[in-house]
Amino acid sequence: MRIIVLFDLPVITADERREYVRFRKHLIKSGFVMMQQSVYSKLVLNTTAANAIIENCRKNKPRTGLVQILAITEKQFSRIEFLVGERSTEIIDNDKRLIVL
Repeated sequence: MRIIVLFDLPVITADERREYVRFRKHLIKSGFVMMQQSVYSKLVLNTTAANAIIENCRKNKPRTGLVQILAITEKQFSRIEFLVGERSTEIIDNDKRLIVL
């Protein structure tokens, strides 16, 4: 199974930023890996372990903001389709890079 945690936390005040950093560090210390900004996932062995991790996240959730937890099977997770746009580089690969001295 995979546990996916998605969160949208306010970071306007210093206290909110502190809560954001605390929650993010909690996820990392718990073994979660960042998939995207504010999306973390963790591989677990069974539903008992998944329930324990979910409960641990509930105990450490920030006071404000939105935290969503999704438990899916490894087969469902393997069907994720990664759509990546073209890579943008700033290397000029034409006549404009010619410098005449």
